[in-house]
Amino acid sequence: MGVTRLAKRVQAAVVLAIIATSPALAEGDAAAGEKVYKKCKTCHSLEAGKNKLGPNLAGIFGRQAGSVEGYKYSAAMASSGIVWDEATLDAFLAKPKDVVPKTKMAFAGLKKEDQRHDLIAYLKEAAQ
Repeated sequence: MGVTRLAKRVQAAVVLAIIATSPALAEGDAAAGEKVYKKCKTCHSLEAGKNKLGPNLAGIFGRQAGSVEGYKYSAAMASSGIVWDEATLDAFLAKPKDVVPKTKMAFAGLKKEDQRHDLIAYLKEAAQ
């Protein structure tokens, strides 16, 4: 097995382990999440078709990572196999480079669990 295939399998195993060991997400506060989103909006739009430095987040829930048309993803993100849901977003938002080691996303992550849950609640409403 080549190094690339092994790395992809290890990456997928890490993501699954994070998700499997994460407690169910508590409901966040969408109004508070809108404030947290201010950290994101410089790079991410909520409008379909409007990419910025990062891909737009419209319709993110249930979407395959690395699949927004017109955005050039890192090879790591495009081949990650992640499908965005509350658990995968929570893990990625906590430490993006732990979930997708060679992601282009430079953001270090949201350390506070309540901020991540609030942001996810906001995105569930605003990024439909």
